[in-house]
Amino acid sequence: MNAAKARIRAATAADLEVLAEFARAMARETEGVALDAATLRAGVAALLGDPARGRSFVLEVDGEAVASLMLTSEWSEWRNGFFWWIQSVYVRPSQRGRGHYRRLHEHVRALAAREPDVCGLRLYVERENTGAQASYRALGMHETHYLLFEESTRSQP
Repeated sequence: MNAAKARIRAATAADLEVLAEFARAMARETEGVALDAATLRAGVAALLGDPARGRSFVLEVDGEAVASLMLTSEWSEWRNGFFWWIQSVYVRPSQRGRGHYRRLHEHVRALAAREPDVCGLRLYVERENTGAQASYRALGMHETHYLLFEESTRSQP
């Protein structure tokens, strides 16, 4: 794949359907979960409509969206800076192994380097997703000593 043909851009409202499609596919593939379409669509629309919630990036090849990721922020008083959380990573199966995630990751890393209040990049990954873990390690990320806990505060659709 010729890197010159790949283009990364900020997601816009016009990307709502493709981002929802990617999220639906990722949930099915990584967790065996069928997401509620209406809730997912509303969630993507809320993200795209409010930069305070986060932002998404789309990687296009020949004008077609083939990969994306979402960024959210977490303030760390310990470091007096923001961690950017990389979330909702997806690459179309037919486009995997072509360096698309690497391009997205390097794009985010370059953006972070220009922001003096960003202190690091973080993400979470399914324990069984060893392929993704290898990709993240190859990009210089490392496993932390933290475990992730969660508690739902509303019923899930």
